[in-house]
Amino acid sequence: MSNTPEYSYIVDLRQIGDAPLVLEPDADARRRLAGRFGISAIDAVRAQVKLTADGPVVRADGRLTAAIIQACAISGEDFPVKIDEPLHLRFVPETQIAAEPDEEIELSADDCDEIPYTGLTFDLGEAVAQSLALAIDPFAEGPLADKARAEHNLAGDEASGPFAALAALRGKE
Repeated sequence: MSNTPEYSYIVDLRQIGDAPLVLEPDADARRRLAGRFGISAIDAVRAQVKLTADGPVVRADGRLTAAIIQACAISGEDFPVKIDEPLHLRFVPETQIAAEPDEEIELSADDCDEIPYTGLTFDLGEAVAQSLALAIDPFAEGPLADKARAEHNLAGDEASGPFAALAALRGKE
């Protein structure tokens, strides 16, 4: 297994400016990301990110949009999905968040999006790719989901479900 990310955009701390960055993976990177995420295709991905440095800690705030094709969790048919998510990430030097292997640590809501880095660079592209992966609903249902449920009796028989006996008792008073 390779440690090379499917999409990489390296940011040098010394090069951070005021202008927002726009990240748009090319077709090859989108194809590799789709394979990594187990979806049929990624037609488009765009992240517009404003970086703000506070010493060695860098905040990345912006928006992630994508157009993907994924299989319906019920019918298995491919269908298009639009993603539009805010991005709020913090890149923190690894030395500032290091913990002992068995040490218990408490995380606040702000800590959950901290991404460690070493040296003077971090990979914003991989962070965007991971944000996209988290935005994909693995149980998304397409337009044919209800039809597939009916055809394959996936809705279940309400008269034989676990609460059928309780429902029958409710009528006897």
